[in-house]
Parts: sequence; C-alpha cells; structure tokens
Amino acid sequence: MALLVHLRSVTELRGRADRVAKVAFRGLSFYTRVLENCEDEARFDETFRWPVASKIDGNEMLEIQVFNYSKVFTNRLIGTFRMVLQKVVEEAHLEVSDTLIDDNNTAIQTSITIEIRYQTVDGSVGAWSDGEFLDVPHDAEGVFQFESASLLSGHSQGSGGSPGRSSHSAPAFRRAGKGVFSAMKLGKSRTYKEEQKKGDDPAFLENEDLDRKAMRLGGALDPDTISLASVTAVTTNVSNKRSKPDIKMEPSAGRPVDYQISVTVIEARQLMGLNMDPVVCVEVGEEKKYTSMKESTNCPYYNEYFVFDFHVPPDIMFDKILKLSVIHSKNLLRSGTLVGTFKMDVGTVYSQPEHQFYHKWAMLSDPDDITTGCKGYVKCDIAVVGKGDNIKTPHKANETDEDDIEGNLLLPEGVPSERQWARFYVKIYKAEGLPRMNTSIMANVKKAFIGENKDLVDPYVQVIFAGQKGKTTVQKSSYEPVWNEQIIFTEMFPPLCKRMKIQIRDSDKVNDVAIGTHFVDLRKISNDGDKGFLPTFGPAWVNMYGSTRNYTLMDEHQDLNEGLGEGVSFRARLLISMAVEILDTSSAEIMSSTEVQVEAMPNISETAIGKMEEFFLFGSFLEATMIDRKIGDKQISFEVTIGNYGNQTDGVNKPSSMTKKKEGGESDDESELIQNSSEDEGEEEGDLVSVSSTPLMKPVITDRNYFHLPYFSKKPCIYIKSWWQDHRRRLYNSNIMDKIADKLEEGLNDVQEIIKTEKPHPERRLRGVLEELGTGCSRFVTLANKELSQHGRTKLDRERLKSCIRELENMSQQAKAIRSQVKKNTVKDKLKQVQNFLQKLRFLADEPQHSIPDVFIWMMSNNKRIAYARIPAKDILYSIVDEETGKDCGKVKAVFLRLPGKKGFGPAGWTVQAKLEMYFWLGLNKQRKDFLSGLPSGFEENKALKGPGLQSVPPISLVYSMKQVFQLRAHMYQARSLFAADSSGLSDPFARVFFSTHSQVTEVLNETLCPTWDQMLVFDNVELYGEASELRDDPPIIVIEIYDQDTVGKAEFIGRAFAKPLTKMSNEHYGPPRFPPQLEYYQIYRGNCAAGDLLAAFELLQIGPAGKADLPPIDGPTDVDRGPILPVPLGIRPVLSRYRIEVLFWGLRDLKRVNLAQVDRPRVDIECAGKGVQSALIQNYKKNPNFSTLVKWFEVDLPENELLHPPLNIRVVDCRAFGRYTLVGSHAVTSLRKFIYGGPDKNTSLWSSAGEVVVSMEPEPPVKKMDTVVKLEANEEEKEKKKKKKKGEDSEQEEPDERMLDWWSKYFASIETLMEVLRAQEAAQVELEDKEDLEIVGESAGTKGKEKVKEKVKGSKDKKKSHAGEGAEKKPHKLKVDELVVYNKELENDFDGFEDWLHTFSLYRGKAGDDDDQSITDEDRTVGRFKGSMCMYKLPLSSDVSREAGFDPNMGMFQGIPHNDPINVLVRVYVVRATDLHPADINGKADPYISIKLGKTEIKDKENYISKQLNPVFGKSFDIEATFPMESMLTVSIYDWDLVGTDDLIGETKIDLENRYYSKHRATCGIASTYSVYGYNAWRDPMKPTQILTKLCKDSKVDGPHYGPGGRVKVANRVFIGPTQIEDENGLKKQTDEHLALMVLKHWEEIPRVGCKLVPEHVETRPLLNPDKPGIEQGRIEMWVDMFPMDMPPPGPPTDISPRKPKRYELRVIIWNTDEVILEDDDYFTGEKSSDIFVRGWLKGQQEDKQDTDVHYHSLTGEGNFNWRFVFPFDYLMAEEKIVISKKESMFSWDETEYKIPARLTLQVWDADHFSADDFLGAIELDLNRFPRGAKTAKQCSIDMVLNEQELPTISIFKQKRVKGWWPFVARDENEEMVLTGKVEAELHLMTAEEAEKNPVGLGRNEPDPLEKPNRPDMSFVWFMNPLKSIRYFLWHNYRWLILKALSLALLLLLLGLFLYSIPGYLVKKMLGA
Repeated sequence: MALLVHLRSVTELRGRADRVAKVAFRGLSFYTRVLENCEDEARFDETFRWPVASKIDGNEMLEIQVFNYSKVFTNRLIGTFRMVLQKVVEEAHLEVSDTLIDDNNTAIQTSITIEIRYQTVDGSVGAWSDGEFLDVPHDAEGVFQFESASLLSGHSQGSGGSPGRSSHSAPAFRRAGKGVFSAMKLGKSRTYKEEQKKGDDPAFLENEDLDRKAMRLGGALDPDTISLASVTAVTTNVSNKRSKPDIKMEPSAGRPVDYQISVTVIEARQLMGLNMDPVVCVEVGEEKKYTSMKESTNCPYYNEYFVFDFHVPPDIMFDKILKLSVIHSKNLLRSGTLVGTFKMDVGTVYSQPEHQFYHKWAMLSDPDDITTGCKGYVKCDIAVVGKGDNIKTPHKANETDEDDIEGNLLLPEGVPSERQWARFYVKIYKAEGLPRMNTSIMANVKKAFIGENKDLVDPYVQVIFAGQKGKTTVQKSSYEPVWNEQIIFTEMFPPLCKRMKIQIRDSDKVNDVAIGTHFVDLRKISNDGDKGFLPTFGPAWVNMYGSTRNYTLMDEHQDLNEGLGEGVSFRARLLISMAVEILDTSSAEIMSSTEVQVEAMPNISETAIGKMEEFFLFGSFLEATMIDRKIGDKQISFEVTIGNYGNQTDGVNKPSSMTKKKEGGESDDESELIQNSSEDEGEEEGDLVSVSSTPLMKPVITDRNYFHLPYFSKKPCIYIKSWWQDHRRRLYNSNIMDKIADKLEEGLNDVQEIIKTEKPHPERRLRGVLEELGTGCSRFVTLANKELSQHGRTKLDRERLKSCIRELENMSQQAKAIRSQVKKNTVKDKLKQVQNFLQKLRFLADEPQHSIPDVFIWMMSNNKRIAYARIPAKDILYSIVDEETGKDCGKVKAVFLRLPGKKGFGPAGWTVQAKLEMYFWLGLNKQRKDFLSGLPSGFEENKALKGPGLQSVPPISLVYSMKQVFQLRAHMYQARSLFAADSSGLSDPFARVFFSTHSQVTEVLNETLCPTWDQMLVFDNVELYGEASELRDDPPIIVIEIYDQDTVGKAEFIGRAFAKPLTKMSNEHYGPPRFPPQLEYYQIYRGNCAAGDLLAAFELLQIGPAGKADLPPIDGPTDVDRGPILPVPLGIRPVLSRYRIEVLFWGLRDLKRVNLAQVDRPRVDIECAGKGVQSALIQNYKKNPNFSTLVKWFEVDLPENELLHPPLNIRVVDCRAFGRYTLVGSHAVTSLRKFIYGGPDKNTSLWSSAGEVVVSMEPEPPVKKMDTVVKLEANEEEKEKKKKKKKGEDSEQEEPDERMLDWWSKYFASIETLMEVLRAQEAAQVELEDKEDLEIVGESAGTKGKEKVKEKVKGSKDKKKSHAGEGAEKKPHKLKVDELVVYNKELENDFDGFEDWLHTFSLYRGKAGDDDDQSITDEDRTVGRFKGSMCMYKLPLSSDVSREAGFDPNMGMFQGIPHNDPINVLVRVYVVRATDLHPADINGKADPYISIKLGKTEIKDKENYISKQLNPVFGKSFDIEATFPMESMLTVSIYDWDLVGTDDLIGETKIDLENRYYSKHRATCGIASTYSVYGYNAWRDPMKPTQILTKLCKDSKVDGPHYGPGGRVKVANRVFIGPTQIEDENGLKKQTDEHLALMVLKHWEEIPRVGCKLVPEHVETRPLLNPDKPGIEQGRIEMWVDMFPMDMPPPGPPTDISPRKPKRYELRVIIWNTDEVILEDDDYFTGEKSSDIFVRGWLKGQQEDKQDTDVHYHSLTGEGNFNWRFVFPFDYLMAEEKIVISKKESMFSWDETEYKIPARLTLQVWDADHFSADDFLGAIELDLNRFPRGAKTAKQCSIDMVLNEQELPTISIFKQKRVKGWWPFVARDENEEMVLTGKVEAELHLMTAEEAEKNPVGLGRNEPDPLEKPNRPDMSFVWFMNPLKSIRYFLWHNYRWLILKALSLALLLLLLGLFLYSIPGYLVKKMLGA
C-alpha cells in the first residue's frame, strides 16, 4: 500500500525569495528542493511517496507547509494546507487546488495545486491506473530514495538540492526511544483484530505489496534488492520535541572487579652479555615475582608460571603497567645488573583477542641507554581474565619451539615490529577555576597572623605515562596558576600504554591530594594508517570533573578526583598540549637515558587557544516528579551550572591578585566579569543577570515513596551567560557522527528484534540500515569538506577531521558493498560486520579536545547538594545546520537524578532521586533568537523585569495557558523472569506506574517471579500542558517500577521499565489501525542489568468537550473474587487456545537442607497460567529420589502468539508431618518454545519413500600398519628421497612398530590433528574474510577492477592450494596411528548438555545477588535439581501419532523412555593430565593430586602427588561402583598437597553422569574409530559393535541390521559398505561383521528419524573452578569417563594410560680438536698472543654436571688438540622431545621436583688463567633434535652455521645416533654483533642406557676404551711446573742465536779478561826472567 502526493505548484506568492515546501503525513515529512529567487509562482513538480503499512483511515490528515527559505536563520512559514483524506480513501485519486491558511487559521491569497493517489493491496479502493503521474519522469532510483529516511534533514538548510530532482529527505527523525525501549517495536501500527494475521507484523509492508512495488520500480522482482529503511514504520511516533531518556541508572565505572593475570615465562634468547646468570622479573603494578636463576647461559629455559590476583576497578587495572625485566646474577646479597626491560599496560593485553598473548617474544630494551638496540628476547604467555571471561588456551601438548622470533613478537596487531624511541612532550601552560583545597578557618588564622590574603590552594601538575611520573613545579597560593613548563618522556613508539594520566594536585605538607584528573587516550589523538599522524594535542583546555567543590577535610568522593567513576562537579580546567618526536638514536648529541625531564618554556599567545565567545544556556523545568521521600519534607530547588558559571555556593574563587596584566588590552572589569558572572554585568543593553537556580519550593506527596513539585502551569526557567573559547566545530562533528551512530544502532536493534521474534525479511531491514548509513556518511563528508579550509585550529583538529572524512568515506563504500551482499542466509554474519561499524563510529565521535564543559543539574535541599545529573554540552548545543545540533538541544528530555559517587553504587543508586522533564538550549549568545522554539507551545513568558527594550531578556518562568486533559489507561498484563527478592527464592511483586504527577499500584501477587496481574489501571484527569497535536506525537514517558512487598519494612525495589503511551486525541476514532493497543514487552532494568520483562500496553485518551462519555467504555469488574480490580479489556488481552502440557517427572537431585532439616518426602508442583499438576510424592528421598509415576498432563489456555506464552513454574515442596508444606526451591521456565511438539518431521518421510540410499565409506583397507603403501609417481619419489638425503634424514622412514605404540601415541597424534583442524579453521576464516574484502573492493572497483581482483584471489588461492598439496604429499610420511577425539571443552558442549530427552532444571532459593554482589552467585542459591521434561501441543492432536505400533497411552509423547528404577553402574574415570593450574604455594608452584568423589565414595590419591608442577601428567584411572540415581554427580577435584596443615583445593569440575548414561548419544563408552582385538587400540566396550548396533536398532524401532554379502549392511533404508576381515595378534585373518557395524555407528546421525551423533572415543578438557573464586578458571583437566552397567558382562581391565617413563640415554661427546680460537693472553717473556684453551660442555638444565677437557696450554695459532670424551647420561621423553630432570629445588626442599627441558647441548671454549678467573671466549648451543650438520673440514666451518640456522638442513641425534664434524664458537663483540671466536671438531654419539652398559667408556682419556693422547706441540705445558722445559721452549726456541752470540762474546770477553788479568804477572815473570 502506498500514498503518493504530487506537488505541482504554489501560486500568488508575495515578494521575491527562495521557497521550500514540506509535505507531512503520519508524522513523516519530506522537504522539496529549494527554488531560488521565486517571485509569485513556485513550480515544484515533485512526487512524494509513503509506503503505508496499515490502511489509511478517512480521518487522517495530509499537511503541506510552504516556507521562505533562509540559509542562516530558520525558515519563515508562509502558510499551511491541511486536508482530511476521506475523499482520497473513497476515490483513490484526486486533484486539488486550494488556498493556504496562516498561523491564525485565516485564509491567505496564496494557493496550491496537488494531485494525490492512494493504492491498496486488495484494490478495494478505486482502480489503480498503471501509469505513474503523467508529467513525472520515471525515476526508479528516486522512488527508492524515499525509503531511507535520510538521517539528515539537510537539504532544507545550507545546501540546495540538485535542480530537477527532489532531494527527498526527512528531517532528522527520531523514533520513540528505540534501543531504550526494546519493546517499542518497529512501528506502532495495529492490524485489525479480526484479520488475526499470523506472525506477520503489520509494521512491515506485506510481502506481496513489496513485491508489487518492486515490479513497478524495476520490472522484474529481485527480492535481494529490496531494503526497508526506517520509513516503513510510518506510523511510529515521531519524536520531535522530546528526546530519549537514558536508562542507565547507575554508574558502572569505579566498582572493583576480580582480575587474574597469568604470565608464563618460557625462555629467553639472544640476551646481551657474556656468560650470564639471568633471572626474569615479572612486575604488575607494584607486585614483583622472579623466576629461578639459570647459570652461565644467554638462552635460559624457564617455563615458569606466575599468577597475580587483583580486586580493583577496571580503569585502575587496565592502566597498570606489566613489566618484564631480565636481571643478570641477582642473589641475596646484590640486586644484580639490569639487562633490559619490556613494558605494556594491562589494557593492551585485555584488548587482544581472547584477552591474551600466546607464545610471543617480548623484545627487551635498556631504559638507561636508548642508543643500544635490542637486548634480547623473552618468550612468554600473558593472559588477563576478568570474572566470567573464559580463555581459550591453545592445546598445551607437544609444542614445537617457534624459532621465528621476528614473526612472533609480543606486540598487538598492527604495531610495527621495529619500534623506535621517541620523545613525548607534554606542555603544561596554565589552569583556571581551581576549587579551594583548604578550610577558610586556616586562612583566617593566617591572615590574622601574617596579614596577607592568599588563595587557598598550592597546585602542581603530575603526568603519569608508561609507569613513569613527571611533575611541574608547585605554584604557591593560586587559583589561576601559570606554569609554562614541559614534561618530556622518552619511550618506545608506538607505546604499548594506551592512556596518559594528567592530574592537578594540591601540594600539602601532610599528603598531596588530587584536584582533578584527565586521561589522554593516545589512540584518539593519533592515527596509525598510511595517511596517519603522530600523537598531537592542543594547545587546548581540558576540563576536569570530580567531587563537589566545597572543601571538607574528609572528602567522601575523593576517588572521583582520581579519575574513578563519573565526576559530579566541575573542578578546574587546564591548558595543555602534546607532541611526539621520533628520535634518531644514532645521532651523537642525544640524551641516552629515559629519565623524565622538566623544562621551562615561553608563554603561549591567547590567539593560539581560540577566540573567546559569549555563550548562552537556557533551561526550563517542565516537571519534577519522583522525588525521593527522604528529602520530600524540605524545600527544594534545582541549580544548573556550566563550568563555574551558575555555581553560587562554591563556584568561582577570585584570585587574590586581581591586578593582573592582561594581554590585548582587556579591561580589568572584563576579567572580573569573566570571573564572576553571577553578579551584575552592566554592559549590554539588556542588563542580563544570570539566573542559575529555580526558586525554593516544597514538594507535594505523590504516593508513599515519592513526592513531586507542584509546578503545574508555571514552569521555572534558568539562564546562564558564560565565556568560552569558541570550539563548537569539534562538538558539531561529534554530533553528526553520533547521530549516524544512533540511527545505525536503532536499525541494528530492529534487525535483531526481527530475527529474535522470527518475523520475515530481516535482510530487507538490514539493507535499509546500510543504505541509511551510506547516506549519513556521505552527508558527513560533504559537510566536513566545507570546513577543511578553516584555519586557526590545532593540528589535531585538522588531522582528525581528515581521518574522519577518510574513515566515513570508506565506511560509506563498504556499506554499499555489504548491502548488495545481504541475503537471507548471510544476515547474521553481515550484522556482526555492521556492528563493527557502530563501534568505530562511536570511537570516532569521541572528541579528545574539550571545549565547553558539561552541564550539571543539582537538586539542592537545605543548601546541601543531594543528587545530580550530568549532561554533555555537545548534546544540547545549537547549530543552524540541523545535523550538527545536539540530540537534546531544544527538546524536552526526561532526566533522572542520581546520588553522587559511591553512594550511587548498588541498591541506593537504583532508586530514582528525582525525575525531571527538562528543556535545554545552549549556543552563542548572538544566535539565541529561537531558543524557545522547541518548547511545547501555548505559553507566555514571564520576565523578571518589565519594561521597554527588554524583549531580549529570557523569561524566568513560563506560564502555560493551554492545557489538555487526558485519561491514561495502563493495561498491566504480566511480568516474567523477575529478580528473586525474598529468601524463599521468589518475590511478592507489585507494580507502580508513574505518569506525570500521578501514580497507581497493581495488586500484590504472592510468591512468584512471573506475576500475571491482568489489571487495568485508570488515571483520570491527567493534565498535560502544550498543544494537543504535539502531545499526540510526543507524550511524556511512563515509568513503571516493580517492587517486592515485604510484610515488615518497606517494599524492596526489583526493577524499572519505561514506556510511551499510544495517544488518541478526542477527535480521533477509537479503532483500528491504532487502537486498541497491543501488548508489548518492555525490558525491566535493575541498575545497569536487565531484570525481566513486562508485558503491558498503555493508552492516553484525550477527554474532549463531551467529557468522559466519548471514551471507549470500561467494562466493570467481571470477577467477583477480585473485588474492584479491572481486568485488561478483551481487545487487548491475547487470544487464547487450548494446549495440553505433558510433564515427565524423573527425579530430584542434590536437595540441600531447608531450615536445617533434611528433605525427606518431596513433591514437584508444576504451574502454568493458573493451571497445573503435581507429581507423585517421593516416599523416601534418601533411598530413591526418583518419581514412581513418570508422566502426567494438564490442559491450559495459552495465547496463540508463542512470544506471549507465560512462563512455566516448577516448585519443589517438602511434605512434613501434620500436613505442613515447606518450599524447597523453584525454577521458572521462561520460554516453553523448545518443548513444543512439532509432530513427525516432514522431511523424514521423504527419506522413507526414497528407496535405498547407499553410503559407501571405504576406509583404508586394514592392512598391517607396517605395509602402508605410498603411491607417488616415481620421479616424485626420487625427489622426495633427494630432499631427505639433503636434510640428512633416512628416506626409509621408520614405521612405528606396533609394540612401540601405546595410548599416548594415539593421544599425541590426536592432538596434532586437533591443532591442524584449528589451524585449518583459522585459515578458512582468513580466506573468507579476504574473499569478503575482495568482494567489497570489487564492488567499488567496477568490472575492470573485478577482473584484476579475481586474478589476485586466484593467485592467493593457488598458493593456499599448493600449500595444501604439499601437505598432502607430506602426509603419507606421518605415522598412521589410530586416533581419538580431543575436545578442548567439556563434552556436554558438543552434545547440548546431553539433554536430548532428560532436562535438568536448577532449583533456586534465597535472594538473588546482583551482578555486582560478589557475595551471592547463582551457585549459592541453587538448592537442588529437578530432572524431567515437558511437551506441549495444541489440542486436538492429529490421530496418526497415537496410532503408531507400540504406542503407550500412559507415556503420552514420551515413548520409548527407559524406566527410572535404581541401577548399578561401574564408573571408570580416566584422568590424563591438568594444565595451567593456579599456584597454591608461596613458591608459585603447587603439589597437585587427584581426588574423586561420587556419592559416598571418595578416592584421594594423596600419596601420588606430583611435586612442584602446574602442568602435571597424571595418567591414572579409577574404578568406582555407583548406584544411579542416588550417586550420579561425579566431582573430580585437584588438591594441593601440603606437608603441614590441610590440603588446599585448587579447582574442581562436576559431571552429571546420569544424563550421560541415559542420553541417546550413548555417552557410556566412546566408540573407537577402528575395531581391533589387541594392541594399544583394543576395543574397550564389553559390547561389540554388532551388539551395540542391534540394541540401538531394537530400541529405536528401526529395521535392521541386515548383513549382506560383499561387505554390506542395511539399516532402515541405508546401505553401508565396508571391510569384513580382522586380524588377531597372531596375524591370522578372520571374517567379521564388526567393521561394518562400527561403520554404521559412526554414521548413526544419518539414520532417518532416530539418528543422532554417538559419542566417539575421546578426551575432554574441563575447566577447574574454585567456589572461592567464582567464574575464574583455575586451570583445566583432561579426562574421560566410561560407564558400564553391572548387569551386563564386565568390561576388560582399564586402558593403561600411565605416563610414559622417560628413556635413559647416554650422550658421548668427543672433543677432538679446536681451531682458530681467538688468542687472549700476552706472553710474560715474549709478549706473544696465545691462549690456554679448554672446552667445557653440559646438557641444558644440568649445569652442575658440566665437564671440562684438560687445558691445551699456550696455543699460538688457536689450534688445540684434546681427544677428550664427555659422557652425559640423561632421561628423555621421545614424544615431547624434552629431557626430564628430577632435582631438589633447594636444600630445604622436601622432595625432588621434575622439570622438562628441551634437549640442548652447550659447548663453550675458555682461556684458562691461574691467578685470575678464566676468560670466556665463545660458545655454541646445539638443539639435539634439530641442529646443523657439522662441516667436513675446519675451512668449511663458518659463522653462517649459527646465523642462518633456519635455512640450513638440520639433523637429529636421536635419528642419526652418531655425528662428527666441525662447529663454530660464537660470542658478541662490543657492538653486540655476533662474531666467530673459534671452531671445534667434535663427535656426538648417542646410545641407550642398555647399549652404553654393554660397551662402557671412560671419561676424558681414561679406561675403558681410552682415547690416545693428543699429539700436542711440545710447548703445551705450564711454565712454573717445569722451569727447565720452559727455558728450553721459551728462551732457547726464540733466542738461540742471541744466546750463542752472547756466549761466544762472553767467551771472548773471558779470554780477554783472563788475558788482561794474567798478562802483568806474566810480563813481570818474563821481565824478571823467572
């Protein structure tokens, strides 16, 4: 149906102007385009079309208004044309010419010509001619444009539409509080009740109509292009004068919550420094924890787990800094030296997917020296868990070490891996408007003594960022301090801390207190895109809010000043700016430390901050109701403040130094005027005095809880003038985006509502939403582009605007693209995508640079501030452009006042302190012409001063002369899922309805959470002020409060709902489509959380001149019992049908005591809509808690509409002696939907008729595993071999020997599969997203683009395919092991909690806790469980159901259900292992053991505790015999063993075995994937597959199984084909049907009618919970449970899952030689370079067993010869590739702790020194599983073997057994570069312990099997041990010629001496002639 109006022309206009017309029908108006410079005639020639959802009533009006258009001011109305559509309804086509009328309803000359057509679906109104209007060009697109009520009413103001096309746009049109009232469904239109259209909500165009319309538009119909914008809800109340109320009644910020931060430090690599002993310190906030110390290694392995628990508000938690630091050689005596740190805030971790980083490498940097680069990496897992978050941990099985450090850095998505150092400059200029922070008494004392008058505050500014603090200087005694200082932080960029905290503090001798706090969110002041910008801010004022300004010594709201919770008052404003500069760390003059610096800087010029403007704020109080009775007896006034303006009690503090020099020659009195605006300002013509509070007035009682102020027709007003820098532009942009977001949110709520209520075509509505989003975004872009040119704003303003424009342009394109992809089946996915848009818009709309402070309304009583409301300035800011105006500007808004600060938490905060109907307008003083235009009309202004020339003075009150009288009828039908307010677990609810100053109450219904009041409340003579038509569209809201009646004390608040009544004016007809109203659901809120739904309807009927006689009659009370209570009248209450509800009573479980007495004889009462049934009485609950009679039924009248079905109540009572009954507990089933019987499925019958369906599932033939055939083409095979040869692997892959395989092989293989599946899912997800992105890109790129895109996609897909291909090729070499299924959640998760026919209902008693009440959880209120089920169906039921063979009439719909007699069962619990346990001991570890409890049996496996382990492998099974139903709840707990004291519970998990046992999914014993009779995969179940299959077929009455020849089996009509041979342990083959039967069992879900998935052989992972820490996981346990009935043959022995014992190995390392070792020492005698070389080696984790070779002394070339053997015995776990070490942690440890450590061999080369410490020269670490093959010769050995380890082929010593070669030694030089420091020739030989025993060897060169002595040069020895040798080698060797020369010279000299000595004697002799 549709109404079309063609506006031809308007003639006889006066003057010359721009003209525009507005056409309105049913509250939805369209504007024409603007005709410029028209004289007497305006030819519009435009068509407007309204899709109509309900028939047009003859009394409805069409209204056309013609305006003179003005770009700047509001448009001036020329005249109006109104027409009743009676004639149109009769004739369907009219042409009309008529004159317009003016405001006073007198005709004017101007006339108008229009043509109207009305088209209905059934053609019941006149015939419709096919042609559209004759002279309008056929414009399909144009017609479509009506459908999206453009969000923006734009074209009427400031932008002319394109000529020749109408810009069909509606003014920003708001629906009645959608989103607030989820109940206010799309459209208030009503169907005729007689039609009783099933399921189709009339607010949607009927489908056939849509289709017809679409045909007219586009010829053929493509339902995928139809979109419904919000316009289709034509009859919705359009909210023009009222805005939505906010329902959030309680501040959520600032309330403490539980958090748990867990950090696992796995290992560190590449730490800078030589031979260090590193410790990792983990610090969160103030708490520190340390790992153990690892000796002499720079790649330590820790694998230590730390947990930090916090109970703080989220804001504080997320600002805490998490810091990892590595410290070198820390011990008790010294603190050690810092190697490097890494820090990020907790919020960054929390905002990660799953709130965690998993296996990522944190890059360390040195805070004291930023010029050095990376100082190493620490690999860790970090997770932050809040209450109720569940963390998906990847499976902790065999993890391969990710060696790709660069690709796995610990950084959030989108942060570059190379972060740079940067300086963050925070400039602090000055502050204004500080409050006094000292009592005036002190000041007076000071004044008396010293005689000077001082400001009472000593402020300074403190900035906290990334864990560092910077402070400015203190400005003594100043309310307007000027600092002009900058604080400089040095931090990595981008920083991993989101917020910077800026605080003004008051310096005090005792303790400094915060005056106000502001957070700067770095994400909002920067943009990391390609065209992004670095963080920048201001210079701009930031406003600080906090506690009230009056100073008290103990400020109860001090937290607010610290930035926690919502500030309740303006505190001060601070002028700051920020900038970031990226540092070039290589430049020389840079400061290398990261200390915070503070420097002075020059003054800032006033012009840089912005131009001061005078702002005008006007407010009017139209109503003040619901005033809390505590304050109702005193006089009350309301005060409105903006900044310090208007604050009379404690507002502006004048600085004492008033004689400041002002720049720009401002006069002193002006500064005074700015200071204190509440005094007279004698400058303007109007002598404006601000009036900021309403006159005192005494409240009048409304009812016993609330009062109201008797304003009646005289409404008080306030107005304030204030001066601020004019930065309205910022707020305008926010407003536009907010409005787009509001509209989007409303649309998304609609779509969700449609999906939830299963109405047709949610996709059409979603398309409409996207269309609106697209138009909104593009409109923003056009508006914003105009402003880009404006100068004089901050850099951030310009950059933000650019990035918002980019984002919104992009969003608009994406919206268009997504719109075209919305199909019926993709709605939900697309909805998620669009929700991301919403978050992004909200993020963009939040403006970081403030301008005008928020407005506060305070309720004052007795000069004390009682309650407040805070209204953001942007919401009430006026602009001449409609979209930019705040959403509440010039509108009436319902405002709820609440208590300040912590008083507002919890129940106190839920009571409304007062409800105001407020009208606000804020704008520039010079634009204030129309500030009253949005008020309800019909008032006169009452001004303070009378007299001429005072036209412009605002009124101090408004007197309404026009008032309307109404009757309100509230039809209160029922409520559901209310909050339990009494100790019985129920409530005694009644509802109180408030409307204007009236209130009424329903009756109290006792003991129910789902009251059906069925009561009409009539409010007579409700007086509302304003014009009737406005009230019709915009009635005030109704508040409904629900209370719990208590016999003593006052009623307790349960929740609150809001509603808008449907209004009928006295001249309207009471009848379809709008009346009578339909019942709708309204959400009930309690604080911020939903607390149920109210089903009601409200109508507001105007009492006309004839009085109440005109109103629809009220039928008197019909039921005699209920006295004068009026029931909901017939047209409104739902239409009922007869239903039968069958109830299956199975049993009761775990009933707790009631009033200390045990429950002995319980009974269950079921009640629904007043009818019900009682179960049989259980005679002795202890002996048998099951019911004797299984099925009972009752009949009841229920609404036809399923959504209106009342809840079904289950109550358990205990029958005591003397006929007393005690309520044990109750449960309300809110939705009976899942219990509605649907009859036999239609599609199953299809199968049964469709002959045989053959399902051939050839599994691999069960050949012996050894012979797995690998079919690759020959050349492929060769290639493979070559590849492997290269990698040094044997191409003959060893196939596992059956004997080697055990249960663990199966488990690890399964985990591998699980990981592969998860990876594949991720990849698929990514591919899907890529595909969508490409589609979107494709959409916007046009066809040419598309081709390219396709190629791209193809390319990427091929890559992926090729990867997959590689995978497939590699596959055959993966060992073929039978697998089981590893579920990474509870088994219940995958099988709907095993509630396939038996449901469990928890019974509650006791008061419910609120979300915030940490004390009460649902678990605490649970007093037991009722097991049973329901089935409901409409009567009469078709007879084919009861005709089936074997139908048991006693069982009703519950056929084929087993009996519930007690049954004995053997329960076998297997516990595999636990992971991530919460540490229980102070050393950060736990000593866990298992405890299992079932009924009375409890097994504590205390003696087998596992010492100091948080990831213990238990590998145990326990057998327990139990009797169901008495013992059916299995509890598996893990306790921490303590030597003294009691053991602590770490966590527990509970499993309901009974539901598993009886489930159709057959969860008794999982079905293995293959059937074998022996070996690790032997069949566990005592029943063979054939027996199981036969039993299943028999139980479910299915024909079969029939085994046929050729490996066939037929079940029902399915034929399965499979293998038929099995082999026993002796290798003999036998014929068998077991494989076939197993085949069917694995595909049981495909069997028609009865099929369901059977539980496979599995391991489930269950979270461990601790009652003391509700909602936070304490670890996980992997386990499974088998159950075997005792009356069947007993099962075999349990599967052996005991942990694999590590295998003992011996690694023999022979160090043959070294070469090119660097030379360290200078020789004493000769000064030559040499080294005394020795080699040290150890296996990681066994440093204490390190072994050294002997020393090769005095090597001159770096060559060393050793022939020395190291022997390292170790225990090794093959499957996990880890060495197992058991050792005591310290001398005080009670027992040994087991560690698992990667197998790594460390070899080091040292230089031996005798008198000083040995010098470390170099090292190499070989991972024994994958290390590079040694080089053949020393020449070929190079440093590349270490640097490019990833690229080189690797070998494993466990496969290779023996390896010899050369490896390089490396170390880091001063520049932290890797350098080669030597080479070693070594031989590694691995033997098992047995082999080693057979041929033993000696250490070093000892026997047995000694190595020969090395052939060392003779000079290799120690000089002081062999002095002669050293003379020979050192002296003779080097100085032999010198010595010979010296000797011959000495000889000569001797001869000469002797000669000289003997010559005189000889001469004498000769002379004497002897």
